[in-house]
Amino acid sequence: MERVPVLDEPLKNLLGAATAKVMAEHLDLRTVGDLLHHYPRRYAERGELTALADLPLDEHVTVVAQVADARVLTFNKGGRGKGQRLEVTITDGSGRMQLVFFGRGVHFHQKELLPGRRGMFAGKVGVFNRKLQLTHPEYKLLDAESTDETVKAFAGELLPIYPACKQLESWTIEQSVSIALDSLAATGWAGLADPLPPALREGRGLAELPEALQKVHRPRTKADIEDARQRLKWDEAFVLQVALARRRYADTQLPAVARTPTPGGLLDAFDAKLPFTLTDGQKKVSKEIFDDLATEHPMHRLLQGEVGSGKTMVALRAMLAVVDAGGQAAMLAPTEVLAQQHHRSITEMMGELAEGGMLGGAEHATKVVLLTGSMGTAGRRQALLDLVTGEAGIVIGTHALIEDKVQFLDLGLVVVDEQHRFGVEQRDALRGKGKQPPHLLVMTATPIPRTVAMTVFGDLETSVLDQLPAGRSPIASHVVPAADKPHFLTRAWERVREEVENGHQAYVVCPRIGDDEDEKKKQKASPEDEAEKRPPLAVLEVADKLRSGPLTGLRVEVLHGRMHPDDKDDVMRRFAAGEVDVLVATTVIEVGVNVPNATAMVIMDADRFGVSQLHQLRGRVGRGSAPGLCLLVTEMPEAGPARQRLGAVASTLDGFELSRIDLEQRREGDVLGQAQSGVRSSLRMLTVIDDEEVIAAAREEATAVVLADPDLTDHVELRTALDALLDKEREEFLEKG
Repeated sequence: MERVPVLDEPLKNLLGAATAKVMAEHLDLRTVGDLLHHYPRRYAERGELTALADLPLDEHVTVVAQVADARVLTFNKGGRGKGQRLEVTITDGSGRMQLVFFGRGVHFHQKELLPGRRGMFAGKVGVFNRKLQLTHPEYKLLDAESTDETVKAFAGELLPIYPACKQLESWTIEQSVSIALDSLAATGWAGLADPLPPALREGRGLAELPEALQKVHRPRTKADIEDARQRLKWDEAFVLQVALARRRYADTQLPAVARTPTPGGLLDAFDAKLPFTLTDGQKKVSKEIFDDLATEHPMHRLLQGEVGSGKTMVALRAMLAVVDAGGQAAMLAPTEVLAQQHHRSITEMMGELAEGGMLGGAEHATKVVLLTGSMGTAGRRQALLDLVTGEAGIVIGTHALIEDKVQFLDLGLVVVDEQHRFGVEQRDALRGKGKQPPHLLVMTATPIPRTVAMTVFGDLETSVLDQLPAGRSPIASHVVPAADKPHFLTRAWERVREEVENGHQAYVVCPRIGDDEDEKKKQKASPEDEAEKRPPLAVLEVADKLRSGPLTGLRVEVLHGRMHPDDKDDVMRRFAAGEVDVLVATTVIEVGVNVPNATAMVIMDADRFGVSQLHQLRGRVGRGSAPGLCLLVTEMPEAGPARQRLGAVASTLDGFELSRIDLEQRREGDVLGQAQSGVRSSLRMLTVIDDEEVIAAAREEATAVVLADPDLTDHVELRTALDALLDKEREEFLEKG
């Protein structure tokens, strides 16, 4: 029988069933490998006292401190006699806090916790009589039996402090890790698979894996910790990049039809009628895309750019090039509003070039069709016919494009707009409609820091548009603290009126719709939720209040996702035509909506939206020649993190900078799975924002390894590590990516 790899050994074999059960249930640690990769959160020096002044309320913490004094007090138990409590004051030189013990153990703890004693204390930080305290903390004394010599030796020693929970204190985890390390050392670390090829490890001067694990859990010096961290970051970055490099390599082995634009064809005719010149950024990115389209394996490219940088123009030119080359192009949009908006703006930009087969259509014209789930039967039938016969060179649609009935004559390019709204399965289903794998262009208007793009979208080549077209106006953003300064909100509505009086239009964005569906959800909410905070402001309620209050006399309309598609389209058409002054909407307007005359946006309960989402929403104004104004309304207190987040959005228009802030707050998410933020991260040591150089270097090394040995035949240990990283769900995620 094949031996279980040493890191896959179940913890119950090593620590016993009871401890293993608690570790599995509360910390999701199930194997020896899980435990050894549960790294210390930080290290305390025994001679260095942890700062008590900065302890977070309501969090489970471990502190290293010295007992200053201890006293037993008697108190009245309210008709049930008298009780005793022990109050112990501990200090670290910068702050003080209280430990409180009740009941039978009072005298035992009093004998242990004598003034001058030093220890580790763990518990949940609370407040009583305006003083920080830990009630019934777990503790471990550090210098109970020490002589002067042992204290000196002891003082410099680094104490690992682990991410812990109420059921498992940091030192219990430390003891368990020690058992695992001793057990492996006793076997000479036999059976430990090292994912890094020896040549890479030696070339980069990285520690061997056993040494790195010893140093991270039992450091003698701070240099030990740094050595260990460097090595363990490389493990994570390299194995992840190998997974992505294999995916890229597999794509290069697929056949695709090269699509080269025809000189004097549709693309040239389109370029000739453009009323403006493309930015240098648009030209550069278009060249990268055209070079990819000309190859005989599928393009996989991520096009990311600032809000309003002209991504749709770049995507349209790529689609026209494919039509020139005899293929068809499909653009997948996340909402009907956006699909309709894209269809309208693309047909307007193309003019007679979008009237293929029609009277008055230009010589090189093609047909541009729209396909959404709510279309009437006749329109839908005609669109499907145009696709299967090849009459339509371009189709723009929602998830309806993915249905089995939709067939293409020769699908050559798939453009996915706002990729984070689509599951990989949906992208995969559309790509499966080509006779051979079509080229793929993924667009996102949420700028992603380069390092994140390399990690999350490591299987895609990346193009960045960071230049705004000429004529774009600046957007001024301000936080409106409605609770602290109600007159600021009054002034916000006055500003909206002023914009309308000057011939412009405005958006008001709310987090909720406020219809019957919303009411049902509210009823399901628990009483605690209701008590904790009021429900988010709703479109229907806010619109009514504005019509009868501060915006009386203005033409105020609503737009949200549960309206009938024809009604949505009608409202958007009238807003675009200037027949509506103020549009009160949900985030249905977040991407792609383009009304150059809209100059002001008021975002209600702005703290309920993410940083990237606020940046997206703000990008709907300032799209014409007049400057834009974005007001972020919130009732959150000034000192809180929500206000800091809004302050960051108001202070910069740089989407890349904002996405860094967003990422620092939310963490990376599981870069290989479908979770969008940091709950299920497969990264334990690596942080994609801080470790850009390691990720870039690991990508280079991984690409070289995979090119030389695609099946990893000569890298058995690396394959083992890859299998551990890629469970079934993640493997499928990469397969379909």
